Amino acid sequence: MTDQTGLTEQLERCEGLMLQGQDEQAAELLAHLAEDAEEYVDKNCPTTDELQWFSFPTLFERLAYRRVEKDPRELRSVGEPLDRLYNDLALANVHVGDYDAAAAALKGAIRWNPMDCGSRLNLADLYRVDGDMQEFLALSFSVFERASEARHLARAFVNFASWFEVSEKPQTAAAALRAARNFGVRDGALEAALDQAAGTDRDPDLVDDAQMRELLSAEGLPDGANADIAVCLLMCAGDAARAGDRNTAATLALRARDLVGEPACKALLELINSTDEDGEE
Repeated sequence: MTDQTGLTEQLERCEGLMLQGQDEQAAELLAHLAEDAEEYVDKNCPTTDELQWFSFPTLFERLAYRRVEKDPRELRSVGEPLDRLYNDLALANVHVGDYDAAAAALKGAIRWNPMDCGSRLNLADLYRVDGDMQEFLALSFSVFERASEARHLARAFVNFASWFEVSEKPQTAAAALRAARNFGVRDGALEAALDQAAGTDRDPDLVDDAQMRELLSAEGLPDGANADIAVCLLMCAGDAARAGDRNTAATLALRARDLVGEPACKALLELINSTDEDGEE
């Protein structure tokens, strides 16, 4: 298997091919890269009860995985951007119309980065197209605990709104759309769903926030982001700021704010800072 720089260069080449409309060539090259990666992993990265290998793109995903999943095993980096490889392979397969191969590739992307909610939602969409609503809903639900970007949470709520619509629960569909809209993100799927619901019994303006929380809770759904994810974002933002990386620090802090709002962000920062001070005593 190539070193990380070599694999990254090959992925950039494949991504360039897709931009040029040469999807079949990209899919073929990416499939060969995936086969090479699987052979390398089989020989060099054995999973045991004590050890697991991942391909987290940043330290944030690693920290968030540890906090959310509570995996007691030692986590090691495979040293290759395998999550990106499988995401590219999935995209190429979608472009050529091989949805089964795309689904398999997305499962690979999630295996290497379990915090990748974009892949979870894309795989959910493929299951919906295939008529498997149980997997569609399970993957959508898994996003609530793991999402670190507001747009992913919005998509997950839109997915459930569509399910409540076909389940003849219009008021709950309205609640899910209201929760999605509350994130204030620009998303095509959300905007389309809001347009279709306007003036119907699924209109999110027909419920207030208190009713939204009650309706979603009755279905076992949250009404917002997982605070643990916001804490991880803020902790990593603090580390980046102390290291002098202001751009990364600002990006992570803004993602946390978009997830839970400004007041909650300030409260979490105070909690983190007080915990740090206690640890230094």
